[in-house]
Amino acid sequence: QEQLVESGGGLVQPGGSLRLSCAASGSIYRDNAMGWYRQGPVKERELVATIHKTGRTNYANSVTGRFTISRGNDKNTIYLQMNDLGPEDTAVYYCNLAVYGCSGDGCLLPDPGSWGQGNQVTVSS
Repeated sequence: QEQLVESGGGLVQPGGSLRLSCAASGSIYRDNAMGWYRQGPVKERELVATIHKTGRTNYANSVTGRFTISRGNDKNTIYLQMNDLGPEDTAVYYCNLAVYGCSGDGCLLPDPGSWGQGNQVTVSS
């Protein structure tokens, strides 16, 4: 059964760091590119980081140099290390299948029924 469960969010001060984890159950997630999406208040869901099944990574300009996406050895756990967070990073973060190399809010989104519950990240002093 395919399932996505995100964890690791919370409240952090500007300049702080968080590490998000995604437990992805199902071979479809292990065998394809994955990504981290986020949706801030009154914003479209945007793709901020992708990782190819080979391990190559790609980032949106807004997070390049601050965020790092990675996979666990089992390929079914996806991480997002977020550093130097700012208020603009406040959003609900989701992991899911992704078109490798795409970024922003114009990317093709996975099936609406495939999303997990997401994880709130709030950056505030």
